[in-house]
Amino acid sequence: MDRRCDIALVDELRSQPAETPWLEFKINLGEPKQIGKLISALSNGAVLEEKEKAFLVWGIEDKTHAVKGTKFNPFSKKIENEEFEFWLQKRLKPAPEFKFRSVAHPDGNVILLEIPAAMTMPTAYNDIAYIRVGSATPKLSDHPGKHERLIGMLRSYAWEHGAASSYLLPEDVLGMLDFESYFSLTEQPRPETQDRILERLEADRLIKRNVGGRWDILNLGAVLFAADIGQFNGNLARKAVRVIRYKGVDRAATVTHRQDERKGYAAGFEHLLAYVNGFLPQNEHIDQALRVSQPPFPPRAVRELVANALIHQDMTITGAGPRIELFEDRIEITNPGRPLIDADRMIDLPPRSRNEALADLMRRMKMCEEQGSGLDKVFTDVEISRLPAPLLKATENAMQVVLYGPRTFAEMSADERIKACYWHSVLKFVSGGKRMKNSTLRKRLGIAKKNAAQATVVINKALKAGLIKYADEEHPKAGYHPSWA
Repeated sequence: MDRRCDIALVDELRSQPAETPWLEFKINLGEPKQIGKLISALSNGAVLEEKEKAFLVWGIEDKTHAVKGTKFNPFSKKIENEEFEFWLQKRLKPAPEFKFRSVAHPDGNVILLEIPAAMTMPTAYNDIAYIRVGSATPKLSDHPGKHERLIGMLRSYAWEHGAASSYLLPEDVLGMLDFESYFSLTEQPRPETQDRILERLEADRLIKRNVGGRWDILNLGAVLFAADIGQFNGNLARKAVRVIRYKGVDRAATVTHRQDERKGYAAGFEHLLAYVNGFLPQNEHIDQALRVSQPPFPPRAVRELVANALIHQDMTITGAGPRIELFEDRIEITNPGRPLIDADRMIDLPPRSRNEALADLMRRMKMCEEQGSGLDKVFTDVEISRLPAPLLKATENAMQVVLYGPRTFAEMSADERIKACYWHSVLKFVSGGKRMKNSTLRKRLGIAKKNAAQATVVINKALKAGLIKYADEEHPKAGYHPSWA
Protein backbone atom coordinates (compact mmCIF):
# COMPACT_ATOMS: atom_id res chain seq x y z
CA MET A 1 0.00 0.00 0.00
CA ASP A 2 1.10 3.60 -0.63
CA ARG A 3 3.27 4.95 2.23
CA ARG A 4 1.28 8.19 2.32
CA CYS A 5 -1.94 6.21 2.66
CA ASP A 6 -0.61 4.26 5.65
CA ILE A 7 0.55 7.45 7.37
CA ALA A 8 -2.82 9.09 6.73
CA LEU A 9 -4.57 5.98 8.06
CA VAL A 10 -2.49 5.93 11.25
CA ASP A 11 -3.25 9.62 11.83
CA GLU A 12 -6.94 8.98 11.18
CA LEU A 13 -6.92 6.20 13.80
CA ARG A 14 -5.05 8.40 16.26
CA SER A 15 -7.79 11.02 15.88
CA GLN A 16 -10.32 8.66 17.45
CA PRO A 17 -11.30 9.99 20.89
CA ALA A 18 -10.53 6.64 22.53
CA GLU A 19 -9.82 3.02 21.81
CA THR A 20 -12.88 1.16 20.56
CA PRO A 21 -13.99 -2.49 20.16
CA TRP A 22 -12.36 -2.35 16.68
CA LEU A 23 -9.20 -0.35 17.52
CA GLU A 24 -6.35 -1.09 19.93
CA PHE A 25 -3.07 0.78 20.50
CA LYS A 26 0.03 -0.90 21.93
CA ILE A 27 3.66 0.07 22.33
CA ASN A 28 5.66 -3.15 22.42
CA LEU A 29 3.17 -5.99 23.03
CA GLY A 30 4.78 -9.17 21.71
CA GLU A 31 3.13 -12.01 23.65
CA PRO A 32 1.77 -14.31 20.88
CA LYS A 33 -1.30 -15.64 22.68
CA GLN A 34 -2.42 -12.16 23.70
CA ILE A 35 -2.04 -10.95 20.11
CA GLY A 36 -4.10 -13.92 18.88
CA LYS A 37 -6.89 -13.13 21.36
CA LEU A 38 -6.84 -9.46 20.38
CA ILE A 39 -7.15 -10.30 16.68
CA SER A 40 -10.19 -12.46 17.46
CA ALA A 41 -11.75 -9.79 19.68
CA LEU A 42 -11.13 -6.90 17.28
CA SER A 43 -12.39 -8.83 14.26
CA ASN A 44 -15.63 -9.63 16.11
CA GLY A 45 -15.87 -6.12 17.55
CA ALA A 46 -15.68 -4.62 14.06
CA VAL A 47 -18.88 -6.47 13.13
CA LEU A 48 -20.72 -5.18 16.21
CA GLU A 49 -19.61 -1.64 15.40
CA GLU A 50 -20.55 -2.07 11.71
CA LYS A 51 -16.96 -1.59 10.59
CA GLU A 52 -15.39 -3.47 7.69
CA LYS A 53 -11.98 -3.63 9.36
CA ALA A 54 -10.36 -3.54 12.78
CA PHE A 55 -6.88 -2.28 13.63
CA LEU A 56 -4.16 -3.25 16.08
CA VAL A 57 -1.42 -0.61 16.06
CA TRP A 58 1.98 -0.81 17.73
CA GLY A 59 3.98 2.32 18.55
CA ILE A 60 1.04 4.49 19.70
CA GLU A 61 0.60 5.52 23.32
CA ASP A 62 -2.75 4.39 24.67
CA LYS A 63 -3.84 7.53 26.56
CA THR A 64 -2.42 10.35 24.41
CA HIS A 65 -2.41 8.58 21.01
CA ALA A 66 1.04 10.05 20.45
CA VAL A 67 3.47 8.21 18.18
CA LYS A 68 6.22 6.76 20.37
CA GLY A 69 7.65 4.11 18.04
CA THR A 70 7.92 0.38 18.74
CA LYS A 71 10.48 -2.35 19.07
CA PHE A 72 7.95 -5.02 18.10
CA ASN A 73 8.99 -6.69 14.84
CA PRO A 74 6.50 -9.29 13.54
CA PHE A 75 8.57 -9.88 10.39
CA SER A 76 11.53 -11.44 12.19
CA LYS A 77 9.56 -12.99 15.04
CA LYS A 78 9.30 -16.80 15.09
CA ILE A 79 7.26 -19.11 17.29
CA GLU A 80 8.10 -22.82 17.43
CA ASN A 81 10.34 -22.34 14.35
CA GLU A 82 7.42 -20.88 12.38
CA GLU A 83 7.03 -17.40 10.95
CA PHE A 84 4.89 -15.43 13.39
CA GLU A 85 2.22 -14.49 10.85
CA PHE A 86 1.90 -18.11 9.68
CA TRP A 87 1.75 -19.29 13.30
CA LEU A 88 -1.14 -16.91 13.96
CA GLN A 89 -3.01 -17.85 10.79
CA LYS A 90 -3.03 -21.52 11.81
CA ARG A 91 -4.66 -20.70 15.14
CA LEU A 92 -7.34 -18.31 13.92
CA LYS A 93 -10.59 -19.68 12.47
CA PRO A 94 -11.91 -18.61 10.08
CA ALA A 95 -8.50 -17.11 9.42
CA PRO A 96 -8.92 -13.43 8.45
CA GLU A 97 -6.64 -12.20 5.68
CA PHE A 98 -4.63 -9.87 7.90
CA LYS A 99 -1.21 -8.48 7.06
CA PHE A 100 1.37 -6.71 9.19
CA ARG A 101 2.70 -3.48 7.70
CA SER A 102 5.60 -1.32 8.83
CA VAL A 103 4.74 2.39 8.65
CA ALA A 104 7.58 4.90 8.61
CA HIS A 105 5.60 7.62 10.35
CA PRO A 106 7.43 10.98 10.66
CA ASP A 107 7.22 10.71 14.46
CA GLY A 108 8.44 7.11 14.80
CA ASN A 109 8.16 3.58 13.45
CA VAL A 110 4.67 2.09 13.67
CA ILE A 111 3.47 -1.47 13.03
CA LEU A 112 -0.04 -1.60 11.60
CA LEU A 113 -2.19 -4.73 11.59
CA GLU A 114 -5.36 -4.39 9.51
CA ILE A 115 -7.89 -7.08 10.43
CA PRO A 116 -11.01 -7.85 8.33
CA ALA A 117 -14.28 -7.99 10.23
CA ALA A 118 -15.62 -11.48 10.85
CA MET A 119 -17.68 -12.68 7.90
CA THR A 120 -19.59 -15.93 8.20
CA MET A 121 -18.91 -16.84 11.85
CA PRO A 122 -17.13 -15.29 14.85
CA THR A 123 -13.35 -15.19 14.52
CA ALA A 124 -11.82 -17.55 17.08
CA TYR A 125 -8.32 -18.02 18.46
CA ASN A 126 -7.55 -21.64 19.40
CA ASP A 127 -11.27 -22.39 18.86
CA ILE A 128 -12.40 -19.70 21.33
CA ALA A 129 -14.00 -16.46 20.15
CA TYR A 130 -13.17 -13.28 22.08
CA ILE A 131 -14.61 -9.77 22.30
CA ARG A 132 -13.42 -6.41 23.66
CA VAL A 133 -15.28 -5.05 26.70
CA GLY A 134 -13.58 -1.87 27.84
CA SER A 135 -9.90 -2.74 28.24
CA ALA A 136 -10.61 -6.45 28.83
CA THR A 137 -10.64 -9.31 26.30
CA PRO A 138 -13.13 -11.89 27.65
CA LYS A 139 -14.57 -14.89 25.89
CA LEU A 140 -17.50 -14.03 23.63
CA SER A 141 -19.50 -16.84 25.24
CA ASP A 142 -19.32 -14.98 28.59
CA HIS A 143 -21.44 -12.21 27.06
CA PRO A 144 -24.53 -13.90 25.59
CA GLY A 145 -26.13 -10.60 24.56
CA LYS A 146 -23.14 -9.61 22.43
CA HIS A 147 -22.86 -13.16 21.08
CA GLU A 148 -26.49 -13.21 19.98
CA ARG A 149 -26.20 -9.77 18.35
CA LEU A 150 -22.98 -10.73 16.59
CA ILE A 151 -24.52 -13.90 15.14
CA GLY A 152 -27.51 -11.91 13.92
CA MET A 153 -25.26 -9.36 12.24
CA LEU A 154 -23.09 -12.04 10.63
CA ARG A 155 -26.16 -13.48 8.94
CA SER A 156 -26.64 -10.18 7.17
CA TYR A 157 -22.96 -9.65 6.35
CA ALA A 158 -22.66 -7.93 2.97
CA TRP A 159 -19.66 -8.81 0.83
CA GLU A 160 -20.72 -6.00 -1.45
CA HIS A 161 -19.42 -3.31 0.89
CA GLY A 162 -15.86 -4.57 1.22
CA ALA A 163 -13.14 -2.60 -0.59
CA ALA A 164 -12.07 -3.87 -4.01
CA SER A 165 -9.44 -1.16 -4.50
CA SER A 166 -8.34 1.43 -1.97
CA TYR A 167 -6.85 4.90 -1.63
CA LEU A 168 -7.59 6.05 -5.17
CA LEU A 169 -7.58 9.52 -6.64
CA PRO A 170 -11.00 10.67 -7.92
CA GLU A 171 -9.85 10.44 -11.54
CA ASP A 172 -8.65 6.87 -10.95
CA VAL A 173 -12.07 5.90 -9.58
CA LEU A 174 -13.80 7.28 -12.66
CA GLY A 175 -11.27 5.60 -14.91
CA MET A 176 -11.78 2.18 -13.35
CA LEU A 177 -15.59 2.32 -13.30
CA ASP A 178 -17.93 2.62 -16.27
CA PHE A 179 -19.91 5.37 -14.57
CA GLU A 180 -21.65 6.27 -17.82
CA SER A 181 -23.39 2.87 -17.70
CA TYR A 182 -24.40 3.49 -14.09
CA PHE A 183 -26.26 6.71 -14.93
CA SER A 184 -27.78 5.25 -18.09
CA LEU A 185 -29.01 2.04 -16.46
CA THR A 186 -30.38 3.79 -13.36
CA GLU A 187 -32.05 6.38 -15.62
CA GLN A 188 -30.40 9.33 -13.93
CA PRO A 189 -28.99 12.39 -15.68
CA ARG A 190 -25.22 12.42 -15.44
CA PRO A 191 -23.95 15.27 -13.23
CA GLU A 192 -21.65 17.80 -14.83
CA THR A 193 -18.88 17.80 -12.24
CA GLN A 194 -16.55 15.10 -10.98
CA ASP A 195 -17.50 15.73 -7.35
CA ARG A 196 -21.21 15.29 -8.10
CA ILE A 197 -20.57 12.05 -9.99
CA LEU A 198 -18.63 10.69 -7.01
CA GLU A 199 -21.44 11.75 -4.67
CA ARG A 200 -23.98 9.76 -6.69
CA LEU A 201 -21.75 6.67 -6.78
CA GLU A 202 -21.21 7.00 -3.04
CA ALA A 203 -24.94 7.32 -2.40
CA ASP A 204 -25.50 3.90 -3.99
CA ARG A 205 -22.59 2.49 -1.95
CA LEU A 206 -20.48 1.74 -4.99
CA ILE A 207 -17.58 3.75 -3.58
CA LYS A 208 -16.72 5.30 -0.23
CA ARG A 209 -14.41 7.99 1.05
CA ASN A 210 -10.99 7.04 2.35
CA VAL A 211 -8.54 9.33 4.15
CA GLY A 212 -6.62 12.20 2.59
CA GLY A 213 -9.23 12.99 -0.06
CA ARG A 214 -8.90 9.53 -1.59
CA TRP A 215 -11.59 6.97 -2.37
CA ASP A 216 -12.21 3.22 -2.19
CA ILE A 217 -14.09 1.32 -4.88
CA LEU A 218 -16.31 -1.18 -3.08
CA ASN A 219 -16.88 -4.71 -4.29
CA LEU A 220 -20.43 -3.83 -5.32
CA GLY A 221 -19.19 -1.02 -7.55
CA ALA A 222 -16.40 -3.09 -9.05
CA VAL A 223 -18.40 -6.23 -9.77
CA LEU A 224 -21.24 -4.28 -11.38
CA PHE A 225 -19.50 -1.41 -13.16
CA ALA A 226 -15.83 -2.31 -13.67
CA ALA A 227 -14.52 -0.94 -16.94
CA ASP A 228 -12.14 -3.91 -16.82
CA ILE A 229 -12.63 -6.33 -13.94
CA GLY A 230 -9.05 -7.53 -14.45
CA GLN A 231 -7.82 -4.26 -12.90
CA PHE A 232 -9.02 -5.40 -9.49
CA ASN A 233 -7.65 -7.98 -7.06
CA GLY A 234 -7.30 -11.58 -8.21
CA ASN A 235 -10.35 -12.95 -6.41
CA LEU A 236 -12.63 -10.27 -7.83
CA ALA A 237 -11.13 -10.65 -11.29
CA ARG A 238 -12.01 -14.34 -11.18
CA LYS A 239 -15.67 -13.40 -10.71
CA ALA A 240 -15.79 -12.53 -14.41
CA VAL A 241 -18.45 -14.52 -16.29
CA ARG A 242 -16.96 -17.28 -18.45
CA VAL A 243 -18.80 -18.38 -21.59
CA ILE A 244 -17.84 -21.66 -23.30
CA ARG A 245 -19.35 -22.99 -26.54
CA TYR A 246 -18.99 -26.71 -27.36
CA LYS A 247 -19.47 -28.26 -30.76
CA GLY A 248 -21.37 -31.24 -29.43
CA VAL A 249 -23.43 -32.43 -26.46
CA ASP A 250 -20.73 -33.03 -23.84
CA ARG A 251 -17.45 -31.54 -22.58
CA ALA A 252 -15.42 -34.00 -24.61
CA ALA A 253 -16.53 -32.11 -27.72
CA THR A 254 -14.43 -29.41 -29.34
CA VAL A 255 -14.52 -26.00 -27.68
CA THR A 256 -15.31 -23.52 -30.45
CA HIS A 257 -15.41 -20.36 -28.32
CA ARG A 258 -14.25 -19.40 -24.83
CA GLN A 259 -14.48 -15.91 -23.40
CA ASP A 260 -14.23 -14.22 -20.01
CA GLU A 261 -16.32 -11.07 -19.87
CA ARG A 262 -14.18 -8.07 -18.97
CA LYS A 263 -16.80 -5.56 -17.92
CA GLY A 264 -18.75 -5.55 -14.66
CA TYR A 265 -22.01 -7.46 -14.54
CA ALA A 266 -24.26 -4.45 -15.08
CA ALA A 267 -22.06 -2.57 -17.55
CA GLY A 268 -21.61 -5.71 -19.66
CA PHE A 269 -24.97 -7.45 -19.14
CA GLU A 270 -26.55 -6.73 -22.51
CA HIS A 271 -23.30 -7.57 -24.30
CA LEU A 272 -23.10 -10.85 -22.40
CA LEU A 273 -26.65 -11.80 -23.38
CA ALA A 274 -26.04 -10.83 -27.01
CA TYR A 275 -22.87 -12.95 -27.01
CA VAL A 276 -24.70 -15.96 -25.56
CA ASN A 277 -27.72 -15.59 -27.85
CA GLY A 278 -25.44 -15.24 -30.85
CA PHE A 279 -24.34 -18.85 -30.43
CA LEU A 280 -27.79 -20.33 -29.92
CA PRO A 281 -29.35 -22.18 -32.87
CA GLN A 282 -32.44 -20.61 -34.43
CA ASN A 283 -35.65 -22.41 -35.33
CA GLU A 284 -37.51 -21.14 -38.37
CA HIS A 285 -41.25 -21.08 -39.00
CA ILE A 286 -43.49 -19.42 -41.57
CA ASP A 287 -45.48 -16.48 -40.19
CA GLN A 288 -47.87 -14.79 -42.63
CA ALA A 289 -45.76 -15.89 -45.60
CA LEU A 290 -42.52 -14.66 -44.00
CA ARG A 291 -39.77 -16.93 -42.72
CA VAL A 292 -39.14 -15.93 -39.09
CA SER A 293 -36.26 -17.12 -36.91
CA GLN A 294 -36.98 -17.97 -33.28
CA PRO A 295 -34.52 -19.09 -30.59
CA PRO A 296 -35.20 -22.56 -29.16
CA PHE A 297 -34.78 -21.21 -25.62
CA PRO A 298 -37.19 -18.53 -24.31
CA PRO A 299 -35.17 -15.27 -24.23
CA ARG A 300 -36.72 -14.14 -20.94
CA ALA A 301 -35.81 -17.47 -19.33
CA VAL A 302 -32.18 -17.20 -20.48
CA ARG A 303 -31.99 -13.61 -19.23
CA GLU A 304 -33.45 -14.44 -15.83
CA LEU A 305 -31.28 -17.49 -15.26
CA VAL A 306 -28.10 -15.61 -16.17
CA ALA A 307 -29.10 -12.76 -13.85
CA ASN A 308 -29.87 -15.23 -11.04
CA ALA A 309 -26.45 -16.83 -11.39
CA LEU A 310 -24.82 -13.42 -10.99
CA ILE A 311 -26.99 -12.35 -8.07
CA HIS A 312 -27.10 -15.49 -5.94
CA GLN A 313 -23.50 -16.69 -6.17
CA ASP A 314 -21.37 -16.93 -3.04
CA MET A 315 -18.88 -14.12 -3.57
CA THR A 316 -16.68 -15.35 -0.71
CA ILE A 317 -15.70 -18.52 -2.60
CA THR A 318 -12.33 -17.70 -4.10
CA GLY A 319 -11.12 -18.69 -7.54
CA ALA A 320 -14.58 -19.28 -9.03
CA GLY A 321 -17.14 -17.23 -10.91
CA PRO A 322 -20.33 -17.79 -12.92
CA ARG A 323 -20.01 -20.04 -15.96
CA ILE A 324 -22.30 -20.36 -19.00
CA GLU A 325 -21.76 -23.46 -21.13
CA LEU A 326 -23.51 -23.82 -24.47
CA PHE A 327 -24.05 -27.28 -25.90
CA GLU A 328 -25.93 -28.22 -29.04
CA ASP A 329 -28.93 -29.41 -27.03
CA ARG A 330 -28.87 -27.35 -23.83
CA ILE A 331 -27.46 -24.45 -21.79
CA GLU A 332 -25.79 -25.05 -18.41
CA ILE A 333 -25.48 -22.06 -16.08
CA THR A 334 -23.39 -22.56 -12.94
CA ASN A 335 -22.56 -20.23 -10.08
CA PRO A 336 -20.37 -20.81 -6.99
CA GLY A 337 -22.13 -21.40 -3.69
CA ARG A 338 -24.76 -23.82 -2.48
CA PRO A 339 -28.22 -22.16 -2.70
CA LEU A 340 -29.86 -20.91 0.48
CA ILE A 341 -33.17 -22.58 -0.51
CA ASP A 342 -33.76 -26.21 -1.45
CA ALA A 343 -33.74 -26.54 -5.24
CA ASP A 344 -37.22 -28.10 -5.40
CA ARG A 345 -38.74 -25.19 -3.43
CA MET A 346 -37.27 -22.27 -5.33
CA ILE A 347 -40.55 -21.16 -6.87
CA ASP A 348 -42.85 -21.17 -3.84
CA LEU A 349 -40.54 -20.13 -0.99
CA PRO A 350 -39.54 -16.47 -0.50
CA PRO A 351 -36.23 -15.79 -2.26
CA ARG A 352 -33.04 -15.39 -0.23
CA SER A 353 -29.86 -13.83 -1.54
CA ARG A 354 -26.39 -13.49 -0.12
CA ASN A 355 -25.94 -10.26 -2.05
CA GLU A 356 -28.96 -8.11 -1.28
CA ALA A 357 -27.50 -4.79 -2.44
CA LEU A 358 -26.39 -6.31 -5.75
CA ALA A 359 -29.79 -7.94 -6.26
CA ASP A 360 -31.65 -4.74 -5.45
CA LEU A 361 -29.59 -2.64 -7.84
CA MET A 362 -29.89 -5.16 -10.70
CA ARG A 363 -33.67 -5.17 -10.26
CA ARG A 364 -33.73 -1.37 -10.26
CA MET A 365 -31.84 -1.48 -13.55
CA LYS A 366 -34.46 -3.95 -14.91
CA MET A 367 -31.92 -6.70 -15.52
CA CYS A 368 -34.13 -9.30 -13.87
CA GLU A 369 -37.68 -9.71 -12.62
CA GLU A 370 -38.96 -8.29 -9.37
CA GLN A 371 -38.07 -10.24 -6.25
CA GLY A 372 -39.92 -13.52 -6.00
CA SER A 373 -41.31 -13.53 -9.55
CA GLY A 374 -38.34 -14.50 -11.71
CA LEU A 375 -38.09 -18.27 -11.55
CA ASP A 376 -41.82 -18.89 -11.94
CA LYS A 377 -41.66 -16.89 -15.19
CA VAL A 378 -38.76 -19.07 -16.33
CA PHE A 379 -40.81 -22.24 -15.79
CA THR A 380 -43.90 -20.64 -17.31
CA ASP A 381 -42.02 -19.70 -20.49
CA VAL A 382 -40.52 -23.20 -20.63
CA GLU A 383 -44.01 -24.72 -20.36
CA ILE A 384 -45.39 -22.44 -23.08
CA SER A 385 -42.51 -23.55 -25.32
CA ARG A 386 -43.12 -27.19 -24.30
CA LEU A 387 -39.51 -27.71 -23.39
CA PRO A 388 -38.36 -30.22 -20.78
CA ALA A 389 -38.41 -28.73 -17.28
CA PRO A 390 -35.15 -27.04 -16.33
CA LEU A 391 -32.90 -29.07 -14.08
CA LEU A 392 -32.00 -27.34 -10.80
CA LYS A 393 -29.02 -29.07 -9.25
CA ALA A 394 -27.36 -28.04 -5.99
CA THR A 395 -23.96 -29.39 -5.00
CA GLU A 396 -21.84 -28.64 -1.94
CA ASN A 397 -20.16 -25.63 -3.54
CA ALA A 398 -22.25 -24.66 -6.57
CA MET A 399 -25.70 -24.22 -8.06
CA GLN A 400 -26.39 -25.31 -11.62
CA VAL A 401 -29.41 -24.78 -13.87
CA VAL A 402 -29.75 -26.73 -17.11
CA LEU A 403 -32.09 -25.33 -19.76
CA TYR A 404 -32.90 -27.97 -22.38
CA GLY A 405 -33.68 -27.44 -26.01
CA PRO A 406 -36.83 -28.67 -27.80
CA ARG A 407 -37.71 -32.30 -27.18
CA THR A 408 -40.95 -34.17 -27.80
CA PHE A 409 -42.69 -36.22 -25.13
CA ALA A 410 -41.37 -39.39 -26.77
CA GLU A 411 -37.81 -38.01 -26.61
CA MET A 412 -37.98 -37.12 -22.91
CA SER A 413 -36.62 -39.57 -20.36
CA ALA A 414 -38.91 -40.93 -17.65
CA ASP A 415 -37.21 -38.71 -15.05
CA GLU A 416 -37.65 -35.62 -17.25
CA ARG A 417 -41.37 -36.36 -17.60
CA ILE A 418 -41.77 -36.75 -13.82
CA LYS A 419 -39.90 -33.51 -13.16
CA ALA A 420 -42.06 -31.68 -15.72
CA CYS A 421 -45.11 -33.03 -13.91
CA TYR A 422 -43.82 -31.83 -10.53
CA TRP A 423 -42.99 -28.31 -11.69
CA HIS A 424 -46.33 -28.08 -13.53
CA SER A 425 -48.10 -28.86 -10.25
CA VAL A 426 -45.97 -26.21 -8.51
CA LEU A 427 -46.87 -23.54 -11.07
CA LYS A 428 -50.54 -24.40 -10.75
CA PHE A 429 -50.40 -24.24 -6.96
CA VAL A 430 -48.58 -20.90 -6.72
CA SER A 431 -51.16 -19.43 -9.14
CA GLY A 432 -53.87 -19.18 -6.52
CA GLY A 433 -53.88 -22.78 -5.30
CA LYS A 434 -54.99 -24.27 -8.62
CA ARG A 435 -54.81 -28.01 -9.20
CA MET A 436 -52.90 -29.95 -11.80
CA LYS A 437 -55.13 -32.35 -13.71
CA ASN A 438 -54.61 -34.97 -16.36
CA SER A 439 -55.88 -32.50 -18.95
CA THR A 440 -53.51 -29.69 -17.91
CA LEU A 441 -50.52 -32.05 -17.85
CA ARG A 442 -51.44 -33.34 -21.32
CA LYS A 443 -51.37 -29.79 -22.62
CA ARG A 444 -48.06 -29.14 -20.85
CA LEU A 445 -46.40 -32.22 -22.36
CA GLY A 446 -48.03 -32.04 -25.77
CA ILE A 447 -49.93 -35.30 -25.34
CA ALA A 448 -53.00 -35.85 -27.52
CA LYS A 449 -56.30 -36.45 -25.73
CA LYS A 450 -56.52 -39.93 -27.18
CA ASN A 451 -53.23 -40.74 -25.40
CA ALA A 452 -54.42 -39.53 -21.98
CA ALA A 453 -53.14 -42.77 -20.45
CA GLN A 454 -49.59 -41.54 -21.06
CA ALA A 455 -50.22 -38.57 -18.75
CA THR A 456 -51.76 -40.91 -16.18
CA VAL A 457 -48.57 -43.01 -16.14
CA VAL A 458 -46.47 -39.89 -15.49
CA ILE A 459 -48.78 -38.75 -12.69
CA ASN A 460 -48.69 -42.16 -11.01
CA LYS A 461 -44.89 -42.19 -11.12
CA ALA A 462 -44.75 -38.66 -9.64
CA LEU A 463 -47.12 -39.83 -6.86
CA LYS A 464 -44.94 -42.85 -6.16
CA ALA A 465 -41.82 -40.64 -6.06
CA GLY A 466 -43.50 -38.45 -3.43
CA LEU A 467 -43.31 -35.31 -5.57
CA ILE A 468 -47.06 -34.70 -5.81
CA LYS A 469 -50.15 -35.68 -3.83
CA TYR A 470 -53.93 -35.77 -4.24
CA ALA A 471 -55.40 -32.34 -3.62
CA ASP A 472 -58.39 -34.10 -2.05
CA GLU A 473 -57.78 -37.65 -0.78
CA GLU A 474 -61.51 -38.43 -0.91
CA HIS A 475 -61.76 -37.32 -4.54
CA PRO A 476 -58.56 -38.44 -6.27
CA LYS A 477 -59.70 -37.32 -9.69
CA ALA A 478 -60.17 -33.73 -8.48
CA GLY A 479 -56.53 -32.93 -9.15
CA TYR A 480 -53.06 -32.81 -7.62
CA HIS A 481 -50.85 -30.49 -5.57
CA PRO A 482 -47.09 -30.59 -4.94
CA SER A 483 -46.32 -32.87 -2.00
CA TRP A 484 -45.33 -29.98 0.30
CA ALA A 485 -48.55 -28.00 -0.26
